[in-house]
Amino acid sequence: MDSLFNVLLILGGLVAVVLIGIVMVTGKGDAMSGGGGSVRTTFKGKASFDDKISQFILILGLSLMAILLVANIILNQTTV
Repeated sequence: MDSLFNVLLILGGLVAVVLIGIVMVTGKGDAMSGGGGSVRTTFKGKASFDDKISQFILILGLSLMAILLVANIILNQTTV
């Protein structure tokens, strides 16, 4: 269990670094708008670059939260 916890922490750190890198490269403009509930106009139904980045940031954020939640559950199981 301890090695699984360490692997999850390393994976969470890598996801966090990638997430930070994407936000720093793309800026805090349209890519951080959330994208899920907003209405966007697309050209011939194709998602724009900002739409794709917004979706990728959302997926990375959710996966980071899930990884760290599982790591926290494992930590609580091993310390009790």
